[in-house]
Amino acid sequence: MMMQISNDPASNKHSLLNVMHRFIAAANNMDETIMVPSLLRDVPLEEQANNNNNNHDDVAECQVASNKQRDMYEHYLLLKSIKNDMEWGLLKREMSSGASFLEIAVKQEEEEQKPPVKGDLAVEDNADLEHQFHYHLRGLFGVLSKLTLQADHLTNRYKREIGGGNFMR
Repeated sequence: MMMQISNDPASNKHSLLNVMHRFIAAANNMDETIMVPSLLRDVPLEEQANNNNNNHDDVAECQVASNKQRDMYEHYLLLKSIKNDMEWGLLKREMSSGASFLEIAVKQEEEEQKPPVKGDLAVEDNADLEHQFHYHLRGLFGVLSKLTLQADHLTNRYKREIGGGNFMR
């Protein structure tokens, strides 16, 4: 029996496109589920030990590695912002800083047109592009997988909290 390999990169569960689609789907689900995001204000991101009922839910993997404790609302906004950056690119963010699309495009083209100077670091960087690509690709896979888990966790936690009425004060 011969194994068929799909030509569609998105159908490969290990493809970058698949990982990106999973995160965007999880973030969209989070956004559709959380009807009143303001209810997430001042709700700690980490659940209290007595509320876990021995349900670990990959909580340890979903915690934000940050010195500043975020509440669920800030985390919701962070996940939405990352999703928007992925869908619209960083160009939208740069455009909102005042520069026009044309100015940004011209600036990028000018940078690309500059000839490499002998002995310049840019010439040496080309020798290791494959290594740099794989390094960043592994990092992107890891980050997107964690962000997907965080979006799913936030959505499930919101459902549990709203179901129990714990957000009402």
